[in-house]
Amino acid sequence: MIAIKLREAIATYKRRTGERMTYAILAERTGIAKGTLHTVGSRDDYNATLELVEKLCLALDVPLHDMLEMIADPPKRGRTARKGKVR
Repeated sequence: MIAIKLREAIATYKRRTGERMTYAILAERTGIAKGTLHTVGSRDDYNATLELVEKLCLALDVPLHDMLEMIADPPKRGRTARKGKVR
């Protein structure tokens, strides 16, 4: 899974520029809905478009490789038969 490191990118932006970046300001600069930004910032499994990632990178002046992180998928849980039960 590829995660978007939005919160880290916003923190890096603030350290670099001294400017506080909120989701409201970022929404205004990128045209991305504030609710979408909240979701992207809080969910590792958000399935973003490349266009969205590009807008975030440009607005925060962050290279793509700093915005994205490869995370190993958790193991999938399969169905197991209960002891004594036949399916």
